[in-house]
Amino acid sequence: MAKTSDDAHQNGDTAPEAAAAAEVAVIPEGDSGDGGKIKMIVQLVKRCLGVKDIAAMRLSLPASLLEPMPNLEYWNYLDRPDLFAAINDSADPFERMLAVLRFTFSKDLKFIRGKICKPYNSVLGEHFRSHWVVKELTYPPGFPGVPPTIQAHLHHAHGTPSLDIPAEEADAGGSQWSSDAVSMKSSKSTNPRQPTLDRGTSSINAGDSGFLSVGGDKKMAASAEDVSRLGEGLEKLSVEFKDELDDPEDFRDAEDEKDDDGVRVVFLTEQISHHPPASDYYFSAPDKGVEAFGVDQISAKVSGTTVRITPGSMNKGIFISITSGHGAGEEYHITHPAAHVNGILRGNFYATMTDSTIITCTGSKSGQNLRAIIDYKEESWLGRPQFLVDGCVHTYDPNSAKEFDAWTKVKYVPAKNVVATFDGSWRKKIEWKKAGSTTSNTLIDIDVLSLVPKSVRPLSQQLPNESRKLWEGVTTNLLSKNFNDATKIKQVIEQRQRDIAAQRKASGTEFVPVYFEPDITSGKPVLTEAGRKAVQEELKIRL
Repeated sequence: MAKTSDDAHQNGDTAPEAAAAAEVAVIPEGDSGDGGKIKMIVQLVKRCLGVKDIAAMRLSLPASLLEPMPNLEYWNYLDRPDLFAAINDSADPFERMLAVLRFTFSKDLKFIRGKICKPYNSVLGEHFRSHWVVKELTYPPGFPGVPPTIQAHLHHAHGTPSLDIPAEEADAGGSQWSSDAVSMKSSKSTNPRQPTLDRGTSSINAGDSGFLSVGGDKKMAASAEDVSRLGEGLEKLSVEFKDELDDPEDFRDAEDEKDDDGVRVVFLTEQISHHPPASDYYFSAPDKGVEAFGVDQISAKVSGTTVRITPGSMNKGIFISITSGHGAGEEYHITHPAAHVNGILRGNFYATMTDSTIITCTGSKSGQNLRAIIDYKEESWLGRPQFLVDGCVHTYDPNSAKEFDAWTKVKYVPAKNVVATFDGSWRKKIEWKKAGSTTSNTLIDIDVLSLVPKSVRPLSQQLPNESRKLWEGVTTNLLSKNFNDATKIKQVIEQRQRDIAAQRKASGTEFVPVYFEPDITSGKPVLTEAGRKAVQEELKIRL
């Protein structure tokens, strides 16, 4: 997915285990058509087999396999910043936990609305910043029995991927199926797109902005870690989207800000390590008294017929801090589940989830300590993926960590501790109900949500190591389908970083991040003075 190292060694701070993981491997540029990409993917497959951690591999991928998007921009958790900003709206601690759950289920909406792709791998010291101006949620009568009203960026439900298997094949157990028959189809909806409220899409086209985001066409890019459905795949199995993905403009930048009627959410991230690839991030909605931070690093490994993506050792999860208002002093720690990338052979990727996400609230002044478990269900080999999830919100005793740390599934939580339960599809709708009640309430309906466009400063105002500015030449050529030129420019950037790393090594100088403090052992990066200044600038800037 996003954090694999796709280029050669760029800094002199390589850990021994990363250095031993794999040698530099260059995949030659092939035919840019689908057939050529499949051949390149097969080469990647051969190089990935038996590798302990694909994320530690040093592969130089041809530009034609990359999405025209910087990694730091792609990999964020603010697909619905309005739901993040709403976390501290309620005076009730249980309702705040429900709000954190809504944010958690919406933060990776890009993998539902768009496609799993391979953006450019970040270079050491690269950074990206942006902001959103979002409408506040409103709370109808009957809340929380009915969900909050979302004001903008709504989506006509297109449906989830379905796996069509002939009944006689499924009944037979499918023992002779082959991955060569795996395919993905996209058919138009028979229903017209529903009118939406303030879609917030941009009139800027790719030529104006020099940039296009992830959702437009349905041809999937490929990456080294996205190796799946190989050798043991399912013959006569087709992966079918019943309806279209979102329109391309849903993934572009926000329109120019003619007013600032809403809540501003800002985002800052910086690449702080190249081997292994890792970045610090910070985002906040200061007017709502909520901020979040963490370290992004993944580990990837071929597991059966999929690629299993898990958090790396530096990635401790997302930490949300309530700095003022109703929940002042609270911190919510959100762990990451495991993701599986499927459908590599034809370049048609879709994600499934396994394991659990745990959300732990500490620092509450209400006297009630709450914790939530999201349990992602294993998908069956024989049938359509259901994307099912269940979970619960429960109380816990902070002085009995050994006891509640073992509660990783709903079934392990004592009934007396359960406050509420929830279930559904993480691609569609999640419903919840109070413990002991039979009345179900909607927690979040993913089907009605689109991504919220971000606002980014023009290239003319960006620093040389700011993501869009740094990769401008690669992006321009990819959008023009000049793949050879894009690859050449990419290689120039990589070589420049290797030269800088060699100079640093020769002088005995260690890399020091600009926007975040170097110590990330807690998993909670701290902004430097330069980082705080960048955040303040992003809060004030008008585009």
